[in-house]
Amino acid sequence: MSFIKLCLLGLVLASSAKAQWQPQNVGTGASFRAVSAANEKVVWIGGTRGTFVHTSNGGQSWEQGQVAGADSCDFRDVHAVDDQTAYLMSAGPAEKGQARIYKTTDGGRNWTQVYDTKQPGVFFDGMDFWDKQHGIVFSDPPADGAAAGKWFILTTDDAGKTWQPVPPDALPAMQPNEAAFAASGTSLVVQGKRNVWIASGGGTVGRVFRSTDRGRTWTVSNTPLPAGSATGLFGLRFFNEKNGMVVGGNYQQTAQAGPNAAISRDGGRTWQLVSPTDPPGLKEAVALLPGDRLLAIGPSGSSISADQGQTWQRLDTEGFHALACVKGTCYAVGANGKVAVQRFK
Repeated sequence: MSFIKLCLLGLVLASSAKAQWQPQNVGTGASFRAVSAANEKVVWIGGTRGTFVHTSNGGQSWEQGQVAGADSCDFRDVHAVDDQTAYLMSAGPAEKGQARIYKTTDGGRNWTQVYDTKQPGVFFDGMDFWDKQHGIVFSDPPADGAAAGKWFILTTDDAGKTWQPVPPDALPAMQPNEAAFAASGTSLVVQGKRNVWIASGGGTVGRVFRSTDRGRTWTVSNTPLPAGSATGLFGLRFFNEKNGMVVGGNYQQTAQAGPNAAISRDGGRTWQLVSPTDPPGLKEAVALLPGDRLLAIGPSGSSISADQGQTWQRLDTEGFHALACVKGTCYAVGANGKVAVQRFK
């Protein structure tokens, strides 16, 4: 790299380091692992005890509430359509009535339960939508039946009114103990009109499952990141159909140093290690910032890279679980009602 390029890189990172997360008062102490931004100003957040919060003015004010009849639900993923319409996904054992999907079309004043199941072993991990009509949600493998040993995946083609299961035969077999971490709402992400990826852990190696036909058929690839009972891939993001990053770590040792990020340049078919983040440890979500910079967040803090993960700079040590960015405006959420916003230039 030339001296001029090194100087420019240093200026970009120095500017980024000066930015700071701005705490938001959202009026609740619920813990959050789900955030989705429809644009820079419209943001929806899901949390424990059936709680949601919502802003339509970029955080100048927040509205918070609880979904009626959902006190036992922990909303681990949310999808923002606009300031009136959003979906909430509840993560928890289906046999305890916690595998549910809700939708609002009136800004959160009323919520309709659009899906639930009591099938043993179902535990929703992530949800996303390609557009207003077409969406997908997935769960850890059911305990028994035809889908045992395979992801439990549902798709909708009618804006969540009905959900259809993906046949187990369309899915690769899973490793023993392989599952997903419902930690950031980004263990499943979509891109474009038909692409979708799922990140896994719990097995012998972190893997990424991918589909290019809205979940109808799937393939799977190994990553160079480790997996285990508390270790694996926690979040991913594809910035276009070819280029994406996956992050992870160990949720029982959140500051443990070691490899925690990998990059793909061929749509998830192959993955290459990048440098460990600074601060080290578990990273649960990653986003793209202006200038092709990368932002990764987790319990040990936030890291930023201006060279596709070759090097990382410590942004801060604020712990967050989930992240949503639009055009450099980023919202991060965490435990005990923590919500913050940062605007990157």
